[in-house]
Amino acid sequence: MEQVSDVVVVGGGHNSLTCAAYLAQAGLSVTVVEGRDFVGGNTATEELTLPGWRHDSCSSAHVVIQSNPLLAKDELGLIAKYGLTYLITDPAVVLPVLDGEALVMHPDLEATARNFDQYSMHDGDALRSMMTEWDQGLRNAHAYFQAGLPYPDDEWSSRYETLRQRSAWEVVMTSFEHPLIRRAVMWMAFATIQPPERPGTGALPAAILAGRLKFGWTTPVGGSDALPKALVAHLEDHGGRVITGAWVDEYLVADGRCVGVRCADGREFGARRAVVAGSHLLTLAKSIECETPGLDEAAAQWHPGLSVFAVHFALKEHPTYNTSAGMTRAVAAGLGSPEGLRAQVNAALAGELSAESPWLLMVDSTVVDPTRAPGAVFKFLTIAPMLRDGQAWTEQQTNDYANHLLSFARPYVKGLDDDNILAMRAESPTSIAAHNLANISGSCHGGEFHLPDGSVIPGWRDVRTEIDGLYLTGSTSHPGGSVSGRPGRNAAREVLADLRGDTSVMSRP
Repeated sequence: MEQVSDVVVVGGGHNSLTCAAYLAQAGLSVTVVEGRDFVGGNTATEELTLPGWRHDSCSSAHVVIQSNPLLAKDELGLIAKYGLTYLITDPAVVLPVLDGEALVMHPDLEATARNFDQYSMHDGDALRSMMTEWDQGLRNAHAYFQAGLPYPDDEWSSRYETLRQRSAWEVVMTSFEHPLIRRAVMWMAFATIQPPERPGTGALPAAILAGRLKFGWTTPVGGSDALPKALVAHLEDHGGRVITGAWVDEYLVADGRCVGVRCADGREFGARRAVVAGSHLLTLAKSIECETPGLDEAAAQWHPGLSVFAVHFALKEHPTYNTSAGMTRAVAAGLGSPEGLRAQVNAALAGELSAESPWLLMVDSTVVDPTRAPGAVFKFLTIAPMLRDGQAWTEQQTNDYANHLLSFARPYVKGLDDDNILAMRAESPTSIAAHNLANISGSCHGGEFHLPDGSVIPGWRDVRTEIDGLYLTGSTSHPGGSVSGRPGRNAAREVLADLRGDTSVMSRP
């Protein structure tokens, strides 16, 4: 074998690296094996348009992970020792309107509530009430849910679960009255790309709002890959090793225990104690020769959910939005009505395209981080079906839809005229799946699991598998996609509990 270590972690995304770093800090020898030539997964930063213009190929905001003790308590020293730096943006998000001033959300509850008050005193108070309840107890229950741990036995846990079982759509529409406020909160609630009318999404409006009202559009200095770079630095500092260009196509099992992996080029990496699989749960069982009924069940219940469509721009100047403070730059802005989002989601799930007032995220990270490019690195993100008219997206269809999104956004944004666009790269779900093989069907958030009882969950709940020594992490593990670090930290906690009976390198939850 190429190398034998205590633990082999498959995948170089931020969750696999998070798991590996915790295990290394606990004193285990760790080898990370990544198929691509660089680490990061969907937290990668690449030159997608022009040389010297560094784009976040998938994730841009690192808001959800701020409440993870990984960063909230800096458990691995990524901030204090390894140079990871985040910027809290103000505005947090701008919601532009036609022929008027944009609704601005700040990393400040009262300032944002006062902006809501201008449209509806009821809605300003509804925001204050929602955030008060969140901070008083719902937030704590949410943290336990994200960590995959049993809720504390208290009233807040019961209230949180009742809220979670509702749909985001119902929560927004019953909590807020004004059309613009509903648009803003619904747009925000969709940030993790989960169908808003689906039961089980009811906590998202409060959870996502709370994050933006505290952390803005949290932007990593240098690019999204600053997080995996810090994790690699930590890992190597603790004796770990990262191997790139090594695609794992077989998990080795001996006497019922996972003992290592074999790569497509024939190299083998052995594991004395455990293997943590960041591989996609749709394909993992196919990489194991023995019977795996539990993993087969997971694969059978996996669905891609909503696929994404992105457009990356290199711009001469930053786009601006009309606000009460004048024409304003913003790291993040949003377009699209709740009705447009509903039509778009239902169409996408049926394999069709709906482009009337679509949900659209616009990101300009260079507003606060000019180190990334000599101009403005700008991005559109929305959803679209993997297959258009039953076939893979063609280059012409991809560019046509990108230009449609441009036409939709231009009346709301200054700076998207042809003269300001130096380069543009459109990515359909088809090309996104080809760009990163982990994004099966163009699903950057790991997809979802449709359980026999009719419920849908974004991440598989079990960290352990039926094979001794084989554990799960990555975006197909609980609590699913987004830059949360939770699947990685959750996996590390269970591995350490089994191997050492000691999880003191991390707090609860």
